[in-house]
Amino acid sequence: MKTAYIQSVGGASGDMLLGALLDAGLPLDAVRDAIGALGIPGVEISAAGENRNEVRGTRALVDVSAAPRYSPQQMLDSVANAAALSERIRERATAVLNALFAAEARVHGSDPDEIHLHELGSADTLVDVVGVVHGLEELGIQRVYASPLVLGEATGPRRPGGYSNPAPATLEIIAAAGAPVAPERPFHANVGELTTPTGAALITTLASEFRQPAMTLDRIGVGIGGKNPPAFPNVLRLWLGETAPVIASEARQSPPVARWQDNVILLETNLDDATGEQLGFAMERLFEAGALDVWHTPIQMKKNRPGVLLSALGPGALESKLAEVFLRDTPTLGVRVRPVGRYVAERDVVTLETEYGPMRVKRKWLGGEVVSAAPEYEDVAAAARASGIGFQGVARNIDQSTSWGLSSN
Repeated sequence: MKTAYIQSVGGASGDMLLGALLDAGLPLDAVRDAIGALGIPGVEISAAGENRNEVRGTRALVDVSAAPRYSPQQMLDSVANAAALSERIRERATAVLNALFAAEARVHGSDPDEIHLHELGSADTLVDVVGVVHGLEELGIQRVYASPLVLGEATGPRRPGGYSNPAPATLEIIAAAGAPVAPERPFHANVGELTTPTGAALITTLASEFRQPAMTLDRIGVGIGGKNPPAFPNVLRLWLGETAPVIASEARQSPPVARWQDNVILLETNLDDATGEQLGFAMERLFEAGALDVWHTPIQMKKNRPGVLLSALGPGALESKLAEVFLRDTPTLGVRVRPVGRYVAERDVVTLETEYGPMRVKRKWLGGEVVSAAPEYEDVAAAARASGIGFQGVARNIDQSTSWGLSSN
């Protein structure tokens, strides 16, 4: 699986991420084409090689001085109407923008539809978000990991009416994602903001885990920031390669007790307008489409509306098929997808002779031994109907008279 690891060495911003992608081989024309699909007038994008504390990298230069400012809805509409971009790019860029807008709304105590953007209303927010999401897609990245975010020195406002560092929106984005942050260091003093709201939104939305994965490295891209402090490099490094095929962490045993499975995806969507019948039908359809598991979770949505989180686990090869079920059989307008890994215990089914006749039993194996077993529901239910003593009575009687096939034979 092609993997990217975002290492926040001296901060993170949208232009630093874009610079790292360009430094790793993303063609500048590909970025220009993606931004051109948004229909933003007056945008100039270029790149320059620069150094920070003897660290060489690429700085993405975005000139939007002649471009208009945007409201949140205008940004979302610009992405939604960019037909030249893939549906996946539009969905992921929209998720990043929504994370930004939700954080700004929490900071100002207003609805996301009513917030007035200041710095984030500049066209370079759209350029950074769409450029980075498109760049990862262009390079074939299937999974993103990230290091803890480097925020710098916690300070009060540097001018009347200004914000403290970290910026309130940055903290809100990180808190909403439950993302880790690196500790403040003495050499961060007097440097100011190191991680911007756009950088935080991109990383927390796109990264599936905050850890360094076991991976084979192919290349490193270095994104240069606009600061040049004397004590550390204001850079972000992007590691590109592939995750290890079998062992993805030192914690796994060799040979493993259970089988590791990493070509699995988790699909989710929040619903506040689905009926019970729709949810039940969607669950049936997802299982028919090949889902490994499907479940509903009660959640609280915006404006304190109760809702349901519909989740499905499935093979990576069925991503499009499962996503289509979400979109076709529920009212949702979008589906979140991220790769996950899991341990899977080996299992088998044996048939045992009981006082109620043959009964199938599913056994769980760990490390070559059977550790638990349970009768198949359908067989117990059939015995309960035939005997007239009820489901619990059948299960209790069999439990007392058999070991449920716990022998490894």
